[in-house]
Amino acid sequence: MNLIMNDKVTEVLEKSPFEPELKDEIIKSGRMKKSKAGQTVIHHDDHAQEMPLVISGVLRVMRNDDNGNEVFLYYLEGGETCAMSVTCCLEGRRSSFHVVAEEDSELWMMPVSNLDSWITKYHSFRRFVFNAYQTRFDELLHTIDSMVFMKLEERLYNYLLDKKVSSGSYEIKKTHQEIANELSTSRVVISRLLKKLEKEGKIEQRRNYIEIL
Repeated sequence: MNLIMNDKVTEVLEKSPFEPELKDEIIKSGRMKKSKAGQTVIHHDDHAQEMPLVISGVLRVMRNDDNGNEVFLYYLEGGETCAMSVTCCLEGRRSSFHVVAEEDSELWMMPVSNLDSWITKYHSFRRFVFNAYQTRFDELLHTIDSMVFMKLEERLYNYLLDKKVSSGSYEIKKTHQEIANELSTSRVVISRLLKKLEKEGKIEQRRNYIEIL
């Protein structure tokens, strides 16, 4: 089993720009963590001890406001890490967000104690961390733009398209309430807009999922 896990990690690392020495250190120092769909990977107010590298699956990064409402931030896919986790790890801060497995996922957990030395020692790892920050920053700007400039119907359709891209499937297995929570609106509004999108021929609502046409 460990050989199979290491093979998966090696396959992901082979696609990365990391130096061979760094790849060896990542494999030797890390551990595999499996998360079922819907399972919380990082809880709000956790004290970060490890940085996750997504090997397979998709993770959803969320943030709670003072009233307990969830706000969707971004998805993490294979070969990516969470920039917010990196910040918490390096600064010893507790997480102000939580991460949930969107589908069954495998993560390679790397110890916090190695991050400082890897950033200093390896140019590729430094670039990897900076790129993670830049990618997430761009996505957050896109989210802000969509909230400010787009109508909710456009945001909803873009949300469904983003979910299709991240999961690689035209079937979106989300309830109306889950979508409403992630878009910070009500289930009634989402249900109404989904019916409108269906009439326009953009989606079709099935019993347990939404299909993008």
